[in-house]
Amino acid sequence: LPLYLNALTAKGCHLVTPNDYLSRVGGGWMGPIYNLLGLTVGVIAHEFAAVYDPSFVDPSPHGDERLDHWRPVPRREAYRADITYGTNNEFGFDYLRDNLKFRKEDVVQREHGYAIVDEVDSILVDEARTPLIISGPTEESTDKYYVADRVAKQLTRGEEITNKDRTKTFTGDYVVKEKEHVVFMTDQGIVKAEKLVGVDSFYSGDNMEWPHFLESALKANSLYKRDQEYVVEDGEVIIVDEFTGRKMPGRRWSDGLHQAVEAKEAMRIQEESQTYATITLQNYFKLYKKLAGMTGTAATEAMEFEKIYKLEVCVIPTNKPLNRMNFPDLVYGTEDEKYDAIEEEVARLHASGRPVLSGTTSVEKSEKLSKRLQLRGIKHEILNAKYHEKEAYVIAKAGQMGAVTVATNMAGRGTDIILGAGVADIGGLHILGTERHEARRVDNQLRGRAGRQGDPGSSQFFLSLEDDLFRKFAPPWMKGLLQKMGLKEGEAIESRLVTRAIGKAQKNVENHNFDIRKNLVEYDQIRNEQRKVIYGLRQQILEGADMKEKVLEMVMNRVADAASRFMPKGEDWNVDGFREWYKNKFGAELTPEATKSNDPDAMLERTKEAVERLYLGRESVIGRSEIRKRVKTLYHRHLGEHRDLSEGFQAFSRAAKEDFEVEIPAAFIRHAKDDLVEAAVAHVAKAKEEETAKLGASIMRQAERYILLSKIDEKWKDLLYNMDQLRDVIGLVGYAQIDPKLQYKREGTELFNEMMDAIENDVASLIFRVQEAAVSEDRMARRWRGAQFRKDEVQAFAGGQEDADGEEAKPVPARARKLPGRNDPCYCGSGRKYKKCHYTADHGGVPAGKGKEEE
Repeated sequence: LPLYLNALTAKGCHLVTPNDYLSRVGGGWMGPIYNLLGLTVGVIAHEFAAVYDPSFVDPSPHGDERLDHWRPVPRREAYRADITYGTNNEFGFDYLRDNLKFRKEDVVQREHGYAIVDEVDSILVDEARTPLIISGPTEESTDKYYVADRVAKQLTRGEEITNKDRTKTFTGDYVVKEKEHVVFMTDQGIVKAEKLVGVDSFYSGDNMEWPHFLESALKANSLYKRDQEYVVEDGEVIIVDEFTGRKMPGRRWSDGLHQAVEAKEAMRIQEESQTYATITLQNYFKLYKKLAGMTGTAATEAMEFEKIYKLEVCVIPTNKPLNRMNFPDLVYGTEDEKYDAIEEEVARLHASGRPVLSGTTSVEKSEKLSKRLQLRGIKHEILNAKYHEKEAYVIAKAGQMGAVTVATNMAGRGTDIILGAGVADIGGLHILGTERHEARRVDNQLRGRAGRQGDPGSSQFFLSLEDDLFRKFAPPWMKGLLQKMGLKEGEAIESRLVTRAIGKAQKNVENHNFDIRKNLVEYDQIRNEQRKVIYGLRQQILEGADMKEKVLEMVMNRVADAASRFMPKGEDWNVDGFREWYKNKFGAELTPEATKSNDPDAMLERTKEAVERLYLGRESVIGRSEIRKRVKTLYHRHLGEHRDLSEGFQAFSRAAKEDFEVEIPAAFIRHAKDDLVEAAVAHVAKAKEEETAKLGASIMRQAERYILLSKIDEKWKDLLYNMDQLRDVIGLVGYAQIDPKLQYKREGTELFNEMMDAIENDVASLIFRVQEAAVSEDRMARRWRGAQFRKDEVQAFAGGQEDADGEEAKPVPARARKLPGRNDPCYCGSGRKYKKCHYTADHGGVPAGKGKEEE
């Protein structure tokens, strides 16, 4: 109903889902209702866009009729629907892509009016710790990653020891802090690594980048485990989402970490990338004028929704009374003891016919439990990042009699589990958690799969002192207390004290993660202000706004800046230097009258008037330049050297009449070639003075747009790179008792102002050198297709250029051109013999009858 109401504004509404499958299913499910009410529905997914069309039928391979009526359309058309379904990443990346486009018709999104976010806590909280990034390759060598990985594998892991006087000493070559997720080398490790790499010192000359490579390699080997943080498929390292357990194909970690993992796995390393565009999810969703969301587990994050998004959390009571038993946690001494107990519990429940859904925290642990159940002969389904394609169908059957399902985190699964016949009579679905997650919400999402709509059910978590949460966050006294309470091998302790301690540890982790997200937003705020300025200017250009006044303003800013440098008030003037700057910048001499004054303001005003006259004169020059090109073409076509001069001139004159509707005087036949062309150009320009001015103005407006967009994108990319570098080192100012965020804002503002000056400077130089029409906009529209789209922190998007059929274009090999014989017609189409035309140029000289400037 809210979507229908807001869609009536005809500004478009977005329904944001956690994955592509839910986008297609949700839109297909509700499509008939919206269609009946007269609204159109679209869906966008990774490399897919469609609109709901009841008359279009493409049967789903799984027999799901909700997926049968999606008619493929261009992405722009899917966004033109009244309601559009899609994921947060697709919406966010389309926004960034649109702000790299060179033509208005290539922009796919409309304004950001209204959005409902499904699983809002997963999207606006969990995924909001990392920004969306569009990137392109850098020129960094990949060899160093292999060297760093080889060295890292030869270093010895040590530990941090706190002495009685509270000082710290470190053993080994490097220390890993799992809780803080950091790795650092000790002094002895640095010395050892320098020898292994083969350099005298890491802190001199070109060697200063080695510590970064080694740190990435140590992280990859110590903190990133295969089948837990990532999986390896088809020669690629694919990240696994820590919250949902899904694979995220194409996404890449940034700052060299992904390359370090590829080196660790002895795979081909993809090049590092440089940022072209970026936005945090927080700032993206703040673009919407109205925002809403839904989830079953938002209450624990109410403060964050209020502080970051200004959204109030409203808890809606359950439709029917909750009928699920939540049993206390069972704690075992070791992980093996815990899995033995889980195996026995699953076997017991399976024998009774009750369905069991077992939740794990990683791919590795889901497969570990699956192998145990296989050896036990218990038939079961496994659902993890390696099998996510069939997840909805696996989950839908998890409530059938005797069903056993092993799954990774349930966040965003979005499928109801319907109980089979007779299951409710024997207690309903049982949820068996194999480990506590860092966030309470994820545990609650797993529990919430049972006891839906008043169904009976139960849940219980099995823990061990070797679980990640215990190792990283449990208080030191916990293990000793449990042993005093009688924790014996193979036995479990059921304690409310333990449950409360775990809950407290989870709350501490949640607060830590909130600080990370809050920090990200605060640091991104300066970028967000910069982004509004740049994207706003780009939008004006794409919308077709006249940029003449803007370009003139930029030019005048540069003139004023130069005047203040060469002729500062109260100091000696360098008028000759100013005149030289003017000539180099604008390609023209500044008249002596302009600089004859002791008043700097008057001199500046006269200079600006001269610049404006020069600028307006460019339109006439460019209009004549276009006429000149067309006249030259006609001359070469009809006045070749070996034709009758009179006959050729008549043909030339007739062609000019057809092209320009202007008669070329017969007296012009007496002119030499260059003089004839110039005389014809002057004659046509005078006869068509108004049209020539319009033509020049049109080309000038096109040149303004092209130069502005080119320079904005070029300098914006450089600014993002510099901001990335600044963000990496700004924390060091804290040692000088300076607030890093304030310093980041101050220096970021300086960098932005320098970028705007650089844009103005380049635009002012280039606009006075325009000689003809700017580069084709079609060609410019393809310029960003090689970019990658990253999330967490890199998300790859379809790269490479496409040909007319949509296929990826293959590199075209350079081929030798077969030259014609000396007396054959020249390949250039001039009509002359090859020996009289391009023969000399092809054999090391200048073509006959052509000057160097024209060639």
